[in-house]
Amino acid sequence: MIYRFGPFELDLATAELRADGAARHVEPQVFALLALLVENRDRLVSRDEIIERIWDGRVVSDAAVASRVKSARQALGDDGQSQRFIRTLHGQGFRFVAEAKAARSPAACRDAERTEAMGLSAAAQQYESLQRPSLAVLPFRSVGGDSRGTVLATALPDELIAELSRLRWLFVTARGSSFRLRATDIDVTDVGRLLRVRYCLCGTVEVADRHLHVMVELADTHDGGIVWAERFAGRVDDVHSVREDIRSKVLTALEVQIPLHEAERARHSVPDDLDAWSAYHLGLQHLYRFNRADNAAAAGLFERAVALDGSFARAHAGLSFVHFQAAFMHYADDLPGATASARRCAERGVELDPLDPFVNFTMGRSLWLVGDLETSLGWLERATTVSPNYAQGIYARAWTEVHLSRSLEARRHVDLSMRLSPIDQLHYAMLATRSFTHMDQGEDAEAAAWAERAARSPGAHPLISMIAAAAHSINGDAARAAHWRANARERRPTLSMQDFFRAFPMRSELMRVRVMRALTELGF
Repeated sequence: MIYRFGPFELDLATAELRADGAARHVEPQVFALLALLVENRDRLVSRDEIIERIWDGRVVSDAAVASRVKSARQALGDDGQSQRFIRTLHGQGFRFVAEAKAARSPAACRDAERTEAMGLSAAAQQYESLQRPSLAVLPFRSVGGDSRGTVLATALPDELIAELSRLRWLFVTARGSSFRLRATDIDVTDVGRLLRVRYCLCGTVEVADRHLHVMVELADTHDGGIVWAERFAGRVDDVHSVREDIRSKVLTALEVQIPLHEAERARHSVPDDLDAWSAYHLGLQHLYRFNRADNAAAAGLFERAVALDGSFARAHAGLSFVHFQAAFMHYADDLPGATASARRCAERGVELDPLDPFVNFTMGRSLWLVGDLETSLGWLERATTVSPNYAQGIYARAWTEVHLSRSLEARRHVDLSMRLSPIDQLHYAMLATRSFTHMDQGEDAEAAAWAERAARSPGAHPLISMIAAAAHSINGDAARAAHWRANARERRPTLSMQDFFRAFPMRSELMRVRVMRALTELGF
């Protein structure tokens, strides 16, 4: 994608800023900042979002942000006085204010011409773009000549096809077609052309002495780029545990990596020409930032997805999540209305696709809002039965269990969710749930340590700061309790004990009383 504004072109494909056709050198972080602001020129971009996107959520000073903004302005011949391109809204963030137009890059045009040359009509391409992400699993390559490696090179991908076919959001090519191709004989871009798939999963198996090594790669068939890769190792005698490790980690990785990659693709689309799937994945990118503006942006994108394809179950589930967040975080003025909408959209998703794990997940979460934890747990158990490696479903199940005072079951499930998805968007919530399991067991030092980690994690919202404040207070650390109390108050001045227990409906009377006493002492 190329964005044109004034005499400048910002080419995302080549990561190049040009002025009157001549390349202008900018540092990678400065280019990333310009791209972020230009792509989101219809809204304010907060300092927190800049830190999250440019520095991956690491702690950086305001001076570092100001330095990159200054460099971006200098590259455009702008300054803090005129602010012709980048405007500062003090205490809030920044916005790109110049008129910018988007166009496909020459590379994208060449890709389109290449696709046409391969025999795909424009109508077929449009049809494909509206479908679920598609994947072919090729037979793995055996290295070293050991017969056990040869068997595993066929058996592992065969098992993965069977497991992946259970994911209803993903189209998986049947074994009869994908096993006719081998990665050693064909380029992944040709796999995409022949099997009409967006992604290709392939790998190698090596048995040396009594050791087993397996490499698995997920590639984008449009450009051959590697989206994700992982290496597994173990002893041949433990082949079944290695198989299970590969199966669970591949399933979890695809649940995370394909949506992230789809969203990245969608971000380079012309905003007025988003198809249902692209709109849905862009909505997910906003959804997990947990702030009012991004939640509203996610709602608009999910609504666009539903308008384009009313039978798209996951888009309805996304809308349920939006309304859940509006009610849970008190973004909505009409809390009962948001609660009812979360339930209604989840029910529509279930009508359309009762076996989609994300749909069942949002149905279960919508019931949190009315305190019906027992029924919620049934839906979340269903989500994890449909997809046993669905990390967010397993986390949500743990959250429900801990508030039902089943803390040991909850601990087992939340630990599994963190192993399956260590960089999940809801990782902070997983850590907070782990803290609650210790709180319920009276393990105060452990509860405080886990709550501290949760509150410091990227994406943690002010309610997580309240958990950290309460946990430290219960543990007798007044200084850390005061720190997180101030953090929560600064970010949401109106937060109260009522908000806390509405969000975390603890059934354990002892746990509830201890937390209530701590929050009272902290002034909530």
